[in-house]
Amino acid sequence: MDMINKFYSTAVHTVSTLSGVLPGNNVTREYEVLEQVCTAGVGLMWKVYNGYKKSTKQEVSVFVFEKKVLERWSKDDRETMLETLRRGVQQLTKIRHPHVLTVQHPLEESRDSLAFATEPVFASLSNVVGDSVRSEKKLYDVEIRHGLLQLFDGLQFLHNDAKIVHRNISAETIVINKNRSWKLFGFDFCIANQPATDGTPHWPCREYTTSMHVLAQPSLEYTAPELALNSVNTPDSDLFSLGVLIFTIYAGKPLKMFGSDYSGFRRYCNELNQRKYPAMNTIPNELTESLKALLHPSASLRPKLHELKQIVYFQDVGVKTLSYLDSLYQWDNLQKSKFYKGLPQIIPTLPHRVNLHSILPYLVKEFVNSPMIPFVLPNVLLIAEMSSQREYCDHILPHLKPIFKLTDPIQILLIFMQKMDLLLKLTPAEEVKQSVLPLLYRSLECDMPQIQELCLAVLPTFSTLIDYNAMKNSVLPRIKKLCLLSSNVSVKVNCLISIGKLLENLDKWLVLDEILPFLQQIQSREPAIIMGIIGIYKIAMTNTKLGITKDVMAHKCVPFLVPLSVENGLTIAQFNTIIALIKEMLGRVEQEQREKLQQLSTIQRDNKPKDASEILANELESSTISPSASNGNKNNDDMFSGFTVGQPQGLPAASTLAPMRTREQLKISHNAMNIPAVAPALPATSTAPKGVATAAGSSKPDILSSLMQSNLSSLAPAPSPNNGWHSANPLVMNHQLASPQASNNNFSSLDDLDPFGSGSGSGNSSGGAPKPNNTNGANMYTLQQPHVNYIYPTGYSLNSIQQQQQQQSLSMNKAMAPPQTLVPQTQTVMQGTDNQNINALSQQDILNFLN
Repeated sequence: MDMINKFYSTAVHTVSTLSGVLPGNNVTREYEVLEQVCTAGVGLMWKVYNGYKKSTKQEVSVFVFEKKVLERWSKDDRETMLETLRRGVQQLTKIRHPHVLTVQHPLEESRDSLAFATEPVFASLSNVVGDSVRSEKKLYDVEIRHGLLQLFDGLQFLHNDAKIVHRNISAETIVINKNRSWKLFGFDFCIANQPATDGTPHWPCREYTTSMHVLAQPSLEYTAPELALNSVNTPDSDLFSLGVLIFTIYAGKPLKMFGSDYSGFRRYCNELNQRKYPAMNTIPNELTESLKALLHPSASLRPKLHELKQIVYFQDVGVKTLSYLDSLYQWDNLQKSKFYKGLPQIIPTLPHRVNLHSILPYLVKEFVNSPMIPFVLPNVLLIAEMSSQREYCDHILPHLKPIFKLTDPIQILLIFMQKMDLLLKLTPAEEVKQSVLPLLYRSLECDMPQIQELCLAVLPTFSTLIDYNAMKNSVLPRIKKLCLLSSNVSVKVNCLISIGKLLENLDKWLVLDEILPFLQQIQSREPAIIMGIIGIYKIAMTNTKLGITKDVMAHKCVPFLVPLSVENGLTIAQFNTIIALIKEMLGRVEQEQREKLQQLSTIQRDNKPKDASEILANELESSTISPSASNGNKNNDDMFSGFTVGQPQGLPAASTLAPMRTREQLKISHNAMNIPAVAPALPATSTAPKGVATAAGSSKPDILSSLMQSNLSSLAPAPSPNNGWHSANPLVMNHQLASPQASNNNFSSLDDLDPFGSGSGSGNSSGGAPKPNNTNGANMYTLQQPHVNYIYPTGYSLNSIQQQQQQQSLSMNKAMAPPQTLVPQTQTVMQGTDNQNINALSQQDILNFLN
C-alpha cells in the first residue's frame, strides 16, 4: 500500500506540475506528456519528459523550460538567458546528423514555459556520471568508448561541414537517446564561421564577463585556456572541452571547479602551460597520453579527431561492432550478411543492456529488408534468450509479430521452429494463441520436411494452450493430412509420435472418432510406421481417461492389428510387441464380455416368469430344507400355499424311498412325459418316463388338479350365476358358463369334480371309483350344472373321444395304487383316487394349454 501511495503521489505531483506549466503551450496540442525522465542543458534547466504524438502514437521526449526558474534573476539576465535558450533550440533544429539530437517539433513558447519535442531520450551524460548515480544507470566501458567515437563523428560534422564551434561541450549538453547513442545538444553558445576577407575560416571570440550570470555564459570548467589568455576561438577549443569531458566521465568531476571565478580560471590556464596535469589514476592506460594531448594549452598541438579514432583505446571488438552498426545503412546486403553471421559470437561478450538497447534497435530495422531477415533473426532471438520476459515483451515481441506472419524466405519458419521453446517460454499465452499458433499451422503446410519435423516435435510442448476447437478443427486435420500425403517416412513417423503425445490432452470421443479411424487409412507398412501406430493404440487403450471400448477393439482394432503382425520387415521384438497388444485387447474383450453376459443372465433369470415345474421344484426344495414350512409357514401368495403333500398311513416318507429331484430334473420329466395327466398322480408301480422317480410308495403332486383348484379357489362368490366368472379353457364360451356357488362348493382338489353333469353322488359315468360318502358333510358339495356350448374343431368326435378316455382311465386305474394327494393344510383327511375325467377335452389339449 505504501508503494501504491508513493506512486500515486508522484503521479499527482507530475500532473500538477505539468498542468501548471504546459496548458498554454502548443506542444500539448499534438503531444501527450507523461513522466519526467531526466534533466539536460545549461545548469540542467531543461526538464525532459516522456511522451508520444497523439495522432501517430510515436514515442518522443518533450523538453520543458519553466520561466519561473529565472524569477530571481535580474531582468537583463533573464532576457539574455531566454534569448540564449531560444537561439540554441533554433540552431539545434537546423542541424541534421545521426549524432546530433533530432528535433521532432520546433520550439513553442508560452507565458510560463518553453517546450519542444525530440527523439526519445534516456538521460543526459551528467545524469549518469558521478558517484551518486544508481548502478543500473552507470555506464559500461564499452558504452563510454563507443559514445566518445560518436561524439568525435558529431564534432567532425560540426567543424568540417557545418563550420560551427560548439563552445559548450560538457556533461550537461551531451544527451544519450533511447538506443544509448550519444548526441550533441546545447547549442546555446555556438559560433558559426564568419570567413575573413581572404576566405580563411574565422570564429569570433566572445570574451567571458563577470557582469552576466554564470549560466548565461559557457562553463569555465570546460572552457579552453586560449579563450582567456589569447581571446582566440577555434574548433580546437572544442577538443580541449572534449578532453575535460573524458576526464569527467572517468573521474566523476571536471579537472577543477571554478564557478564564476574567472581570475581563478586564468591562473589555472597558466598552470596548464607548465604541463601541470591533475592525477589520472582513474583514466585507462591506453587513453592517458591522448587525454593529456587533448588538454595541451596550445590548440595547434592537440590531436585531430580522426587521429583519436585510431588509438588502441578504440580498437575493442565491442566498440568496432557498435561502430559498424552505426554505419550499417551504407553497406550492401552481401556485406551485411557477413557481419550478421559473425554477430552471434560477439553478442555474448557484451553487456546485456548494450545488446538490448544498442544492438537490437539496429537489428529490428533490418526486418523491412526481407532477404536479410534470416541473417538478422538468429541474433534477435539470441538477445531474447538473454532477456527477461518483461524485456522481451517490451522490446522484442512487438517487432517479431509481423515476422510471425511471413513465409518467405522459408528459412524464417525454420529459425522459429528451432527456437520455439524459447518463444513459448517468453511469449504470453494470449500472444501464443494469436501469433505463434498460426505460425505452426503454416509450418505444417510448408514443403520442407525439416521444418515439418521440427514443428511436429514442438507442437505437443504447448498443447495445453490450444483450445478444443482449434485442436479438433485446425491442428489434428493438418497433422493427419501431412501424414497421409507426405512421401517422407520420417515425417509420417513424426506425425504419429506427435499424435501419441497429444492423446493425453484429447477426450475419449475425439480419439474414437478422429484418431483411430485415421490410423486405418495409413497405407504405408514400414516397420517404423507400424510401431508408431501400435504406440497410439497402446496409449489409447491403457490411458484411463481414454479407454477403447470392447466393441471398438473387437470390431475395428483387432481385425486391423492382426494383419500388421505378419508384415515383412518386422523384427522379433516388434512382432512380440504387436502380439502382446493383440492378446491384451482380446483379454479385455473376453473379460468385459463375460461380465456383461453374466449380468444379463442374472437379470433374465430374476425377471423370467416361472412355469409350474419350477414352482413345484422350489416348493419341494423348501420342504426338504425346512420341514416345518409345510405346517403353514409358507408365503400366502404362493399358488400352492393351501396344500401340502399328504402321506398315507403305513407308508414311509418319500424322501426315504427315492431322492428328491432337482428343478432341472423336474423340467426334463415334465417336458418328456407323454402320459395324459387326467389321473391325480402316478402309482408307484406304473411305468414312468426316464428321469421320473418310480420308487414304491413315492407320491407326486397332481399338477393339473392343483392349478385348476388354485384358479377356482381364487374366485370370489357372485350373487348370480352370470356374474362374470370365466373359465381358463379357451374352448369354453365364457358368457354361457355359470359361476360355482361358494356356499355349496368346497373343493380341495379336482377329485370327484364333475362339471359336465355325469352324476352328483351315485357314481362315475366313466367307470371311475365311486365317490366316498362322508356323513360329516366336510367334503360334500353340489355343483350347478350349467348349459355350456363347447367349440370343437372340425372332425372332432365327442363319442369316440369319450370312449377312448374311458378305456385309458380304466387301464390306468387298474395299474395304479392309491397315490399321495394334495390336501389342505387345515385338514389331513385322505381323499380317494380322482376318477373323474373331462368329457369335452382331451388330456393333451389341457397340457398344451397349460404349457
